[in-house]
Amino acid sequence: MLHTRTTPAERRRALRERLGENRLLPMPGALNPLSARLIQDTGFEAAYLSGAVLAADLGLPDIGLTTSTEVAARAQQTTRVTDLPVLIDADTGFGEPMNAARTVQLMEDAGLAGLHLEDQVNPKRCGHLDGKSVVPREDMTRRVRAAVDARRDPDFLFMARTDARAVEGLDAAIDRAKAYVDAGADAIFPEALADEREFEAFRKAVPVPLLANMTEFGKGRLLDTRTLENLGYDIALYPVTLLRLAMGAVEDGLRTIAAEGTQESLLPRMQTRSRLYELLGYEDYSTFDSAVFDFTLPPGT
Repeated sequence: MLHTRTTPAERRRALRERLGENRLLPMPGALNPLSARLIQDTGFEAAYLSGAVLAADLGLPDIGLTTSTEVAARAQQTTRVTDLPVLIDADTGFGEPMNAARTVQLMEDAGLAGLHLEDQVNPKRCGHLDGKSVVPREDMTRRVRAAVDARRDPDFLFMARTDARAVEGLDAAIDRAKAYVDAGADAIFPEALADEREFEAFRKAVPVPLLANMTEFGKGRLLDTRTLENLGYDIALYPVTLLRLAMGAVEDGLRTIAAEGTQESLLPRMQTRSRLYELLGYEDYSTFDSAVFDFTLPPGT
């Protein structure tokens, strides 16, 4: 009710401890704070905030138009309502190494458990689109060092993402990942790997936790959790899944209302009022004011 029951420090330690268990951690992407509550309620152990989702929610393409303060504000709104550790996509760090350093501290202050920065140039683009460009490896290692040095809580997870596979090839992407680990990265996000062979090669070469991005409509095949765990991956990421599901349902609903003149046929597909109130902890607010929850919902609502 009102706020998470855990502290940022507790959530950061929980994420690190969980990654140390050598079990795959499925991590759905929240599309808003309420969906983060639902991710927790469904039994997941961590949540994610995608830069692409946040940009789309603002009606913007994922090309680096959002600002660090916009992203930090959404992060704070999300971490306020969930006890789960939350990992966030911080794009390229929103500028030069000094900007990356400030970004880390903004995200720490927002209550996050960790973030990832990528090695694309600005303007960036979705990691599964063609035509990406990456900065020189030395530039990214400076970005990583600045970000790591700015960290005040050593448990705050710093992950480096490399988009080099599609630009420079698999071997170069692995070399970059190793350099980023040497610069202080705690974990690596190898973007847009093509197949299981490439996932395996990365796992054999890089000795820190690895994230597998299972985004839909991407470059690679969607691998199930058993396969990813057998490959030795630590996080299975579903960054945009909930947004795509929700927006698909919204489109269908709008077409139905336009065609039928009523939402009656949509009712079985809706979250009920009682389920929404349960998720919001509506009844708990009576602790403060007994007039808040003094009603009985009609059956089936």
